[in-house]
Amino acid sequence: MLPVALSKFIRKRALQRIPLPDGTSIEIERWLRGREDGERLRRADAVVVSYEKSGRTWLRVMLSYYYQRRYGLPETRLLHYDKMHQLNAAVPIVQFTHDRYLASYCRDESAILSLYAGKPVVMLARDPRDVAVSLYFHWLHRAKARNKRLDGMPLEDSDCSIFDFVTGAEAGIPAVASFLNRWLERSRSLPQLVIYRYEELRSDTEAQIAEVLKTLGEHPAREEVADVVAYAEFEKMKQREGSGQVSDSRLTAGDVNNPDSFKARRAKVGGYRDYFDERQIEAIDRMVEELLDPSFGYGA
Repeated sequence: MLPVALSKFIRKRALQRIPLPDGTSIEIERWLRGREDGERLRRADAVVVSYEKSGRTWLRVMLSYYYQRRYGLPETRLLHYDKMHQLNAAVPIVQFTHDRYLASYCRDESAILSLYAGKPVVMLARDPRDVAVSLYFHWLHRAKARNKRLDGMPLEDSDCSIFDFVTGAEAGIPAVASFLNRWLERSRSLPQLVIYRYEELRSDTEAQIAEVLKTLGEHPAREEVADVVAYAEFEKMKQREGSGQVSDSRLTAGDVNNPDSFKARRAKVGGYRDYFDERQIEAIDRMVEELLDPSFGYGA
């Protein structure tokens, strides 16, 4: 069995130096990433899954601070797989995943489901329209060229408008809706999976984060929850990011002089409307109506 560390070395060093056709190289790297995700899932105590730009970093900061506060761990150590578990075994091993690469590694859907079975799974959903707009700015200001190819995004020299990006099949609303629909279907086979909506987490953060912690097997006190929410307030996160007071690249701005390059960019529910005219908004809303399961509540 190829160790995860060796797989990462091949992926990050050797693979990019081997003269292979670009499509072959991408296919191998996606398989390796899928294999690494699978190995981590086998060891994980719990999982947090979401599409990109769904508020996962904010959720990670809150969960991290909960364990930091409870076990006296340094604020510089985020909840990232087993990093905090190594400092205190009472902290669970939590796998955060966008579930992008498992399908390139696993033989079928049942093999994927088996990796998630038997452990708590928190699925964070967000309005595909806001996700796609946020992902556009990530593509514009933060994403590396290699990752754009891996994830099927337009390339860096592409003349792609925000409307074209948001409505595009590869990285826009159709891709987000497909992801959400797939996980809604999986929830029927994974009884320990709980779907949370970003919008509800934003509007009633204390109640929702308390429920997330309970899903992960925790029993937080009310004051612990209040401290977690206060610590992870959006403006505080943005201020720490802008001042460079973070030690993890996941919380680092692409350009401190460009607010659109921040990880904590806007966090506005329904903010997608600010970027389009009425006709474009109608087309975008209709796309969500047609593609996304209405159970998520993001329709008209």
